Amino acid sequence: MTMTHRYEDVWVSTADPSVIGALRRAAVALATASGFDQNRTGQVAVAVTEAVSNLVKHAVGGAVLVRHHLERPGTVELVAVDRGPGIADLGRALRDGYSTSGTLGIGLGAIARMATGWDVYSVPGRGTVLVLHFTADGLPGPPLRVSGLRRPIGEESVCGDAFAFSDDGDAVSVLVCDGLGHGDLAAHASREAVRIFMEDPHALPASALERVHRGLGHTRGGAVAVVRVGRESVTFAGLGNISGWIAHAEGRQGMISLPGIAGHKGRRPRQYEYALPPHATVVLHSDGLTDRWHPASFPGLFAHSPAVVGATLLRDVGSRRDDACVVTVKQGQ
Repeated sequence: MTMTHRYEDVWVSTADPSVIGALRRAAVALATASGFDQNRTGQVAVAVTEAVSNLVKHAVGGAVLVRHHLERPGTVELVAVDRGPGIADLGRALRDGYSTSGTLGIGLGAIARMATGWDVYSVPGRGTVLVLHFTADGLPGPPLRVSGLRRPIGEESVCGDAFAFSDDGDAVSVLVCDGLGHGDLAAHASREAVRIFMEDPHALPASALERVHRGLGHTRGGAVAVVRVGRESVTFAGLGNISGWIAHAEGRQGMISLPGIAGHKGRRPRQYEYALPPHATVVLHSDGLTDRWHPASFPGLFAHSPAVVGATLLRDVGSRRDDACVVTVKQGQ
């Protein structure tokens, strides 16, 4: 299974109630295009309406993304984030009949039952991240291993960061590129990096990075990292300021990226191998996310799905003054 990011993630603010209908229609369009029947499409519409309505009524700084799921293109995914008030008792919120005013827990149990899969991370006072996905047949499929999220600088519509990944069953290979600067020229450089990487996505990271480095000479260039995540080890090669981390509940380990700009200057890429502790999450991100975060600041987060981990980091350590991209990978089973 392979994936390239050829479209823009569109994050929609929930400050205006009119977004409820707009996001419902977007989700229905994706479900219809994916072959969902009328009954299942109706469930998607209800779940998305309820989830977004909760943010509109009760959340602070809410934003929602609706898209095809990256690992399963025929699946509809909703990612919702906010900055408060959070859910103090998640178990209670999931029980039917829980409808205390002023909480994001309203209807959460019903929403979860309509979804094929869901995950939520909430800290009172800091906010909630909710991820839902819906399949046509309602069957969950194998565990989800990879998620990637992007967000352009400010109010721009084009993001200069890009990513791609490919899963060969034994390992997941990932590229992240931060095109130099912003806008169309930065996006062109990062799309070229994705195109070159996907010509042979399962090459060793140093070899893949060397091809990208040579191939970006006609572009602005950018910071690029390639990682291969296996069951017990991680191999990483980076050029420029893409941050790579092996994170778990107790801490994180940084991975070595060499200075330079892919396509223009930099030493010959080198790769480094690291042990992958049980239950760890590999995180790659551009400098649109600060690297001054630590797992201890996010109690329990790294037990969650890749999408929830990535969305939480984008919300809490991402900057609106730069393009931002984060990719998260869990170990194989």
